[in-house]
Amino acid sequence: MSTISLHPQKATHYAVLFAAAGCHLFNDTMQAVLYAVYPMLRDSFALSFTQIGMITMCFQVLASILQPLIGAYTDKKPLPWILPLAPSFTLAGLVMLSVASSYAVILAAAMTIGIGSALFHPDASRVSRLASGGRYGFAQSTFQVGGNLGTAIGPLLAAAIVLPRGQGAIAWFALVAMLAIIVLGFVARWYRDHLAAKALTPTPATTSAHSRQHIALALSILVALMFSKFVYTSSLSSFYSFYLIDHFGVSNSDAQFYLFVLLAAIAVGTFAGGPIGDRFGTKKVIWFSILGTLPFSLALPYASLWGTILLTIPIGLIISSAFSAMIVYAQELMPGRVGMISGLFFGLAFGMGGLGAVGLGWLGDATSIDFVFKVCSFLPAIGILAALLPDMKKPS
Repeated sequence: MSTISLHPQKATHYAVLFAAAGCHLFNDTMQAVLYAVYPMLRDSFALSFTQIGMITMCFQVLASILQPLIGAYTDKKPLPWILPLAPSFTLAGLVMLSVASSYAVILAAAMTIGIGSALFHPDASRVSRLASGGRYGFAQSTFQVGGNLGTAIGPLLAAAIVLPRGQGAIAWFALVAMLAIIVLGFVARWYRDHLAAKALTPTPATTSAHSRQHIALALSILVALMFSKFVYTSSLSSFYSFYLIDHFGVSNSDAQFYLFVLLAAIAVGTFAGGPIGDRFGTKKVIWFSILGTLPFSLALPYASLWGTILLTIPIGLIISSAFSAMIVYAQELMPGRVGMISGLFFGLAFGMGGLGAVGLGWLGDATSIDFVFKVCSFLPAIGILAALLPDMKKPS
């Protein structure tokens, strides 16, 4: 038995979909600047790894709490103009970060950037699904890859703009936020018009094809898989640069370039995961994406510099393909709760990554970054739980 599409479409609205993905690129580029300047902040403010992890936690945990609440609220009461409001908070956070003279201000700036992300993700993800024309995996991966490209580009831009000029140059990224406000104004108008047209057309009730027990089981397994994925990727995004600098003695700028290689692989894998899930089923993609990373993650802590760089390519390609599939799988489990599911999953991604960063930072201070990478290499083994996910209807 198949589920009923929440908003059936005859055609994919590519302009809207690509605009949402482009703004995801802008949003995550600005976020990535925060991660990319961690080594500079460590040197300027004499921060420990635990304090670095706390910056990530303040940014991500606040966003993780707000996103499902915002998504659940806008499921019932859509707010199209929340979209251009989101980068306004990100802009404010970047300006605060550029002039921060204390650790407390850095944490406040990270929280403000987190609010911007919390406002952006649930409804931007919803709009991408509405514009999909029924190609939900393709739409979600297109939206998600925009964010991954932004995450990949951020360290390069930070290396080119911020590192040579210092902390104040972070404010230059306010121009990216202004561009995002303009583009999201267009997306918000399309969303408003879509809601007006939908109000004139009766739509069938949305019910799930699965029992409450199946839904609870599936969501529990997805949470465990997300823990595996996002704590592991948090070890890379937050501490990979430090690992390269401390373990191999590479320069700060070279570390940012090698981080770009990893993040670019993540972007490619993210885009591939959605269409593959449309073709072969989301469960298969989820299963392969987490567990398939394990051989490479286990080898990573024992590789040479070039071996490490090469291993991060399949790691990024494989592990990144799961997130779009997870969101689409959960949205099909609970039709009619698109905003809540999007907010919940983006929120969990942020929260687990943030808490993971703090825990891993503490572990790095107590032991070493080398030990952190050895411990984290086992996390993809949790992917075996994907075998317990209830089967969804095979894509036609």
